Amino acid sequence: MIAPSILSCNFLELGKVIELLNQSEADFIHIDVMDGIFVPNITIGFDIISQIKKVSKKPLDVHLMIHKPERYIDRFIDCGADILTIHYEENTHLHRSILQIKKRNVVAGVAINPHTPVALLKEIFPELDLVLIMSVNPGFGGQEFIESTVSKIVEAKTIIKKNKYKCLIEIDGGVNLKNYKYLIKKGVDILVAGNAIFSSKDILKTITKFKK
Repeated sequence: MIAPSILSCNFLELGKVIELLNQSEADFIHIDVMDGIFVPNITIGFDIISQIKKVSKKPLDVHLMIHKPERYIDRFIDCGADILTIHYEENTHLHRSILQIKKRNVVAGVAINPHTPVALLKEIFPELDLVLIMSVNPGFGGQEFIESTVSKIVEAKTIIKKNKYKCLIEIDGGVNLKNYKYLIKKGVDILVAGNAIFSSKDILKTITKFKK
């Protein structure tokens, strides 16, 4: 599955971008929410996500890169999140937060930064719908893929298969048309791609290439 990240799009034409993605073969629209505290960048919040939801025909994959995300779980779901992912590094009571998301019938995900071991998710894996492995340091689009994160994909896939967990693996950061097939072979289920899609001459064709 492919989830174009609008972090890399032209925000002056956001409405047109969403309409274009509606016509594409994309499975989700990936939305990065940053607060300038957990990561050194500030992006979008509740109001813009609500507006996107009104015109989007694709499920919204909302990735919270914010301090204490548990404070805003219900608000982001009310805004239209179909998938809601929070960071392991920023949540003290992770199990409680995941159950809070799942009680709202929303896909619950946990993200881990490049330096965070997959093993730390051992106790929460049975509850997860999705694990998002960051393959760049979060905060900005257009970064190069960190090769060492590939082993984390393999480790996560091994745990999921061994225990027959119903959990998808998503990868975010530096994904492009040169490495995506390799990542899929390693066990990735959902590719998040921003710069590779929105810097291309033909966005629709590029998304189709990822799908095929």
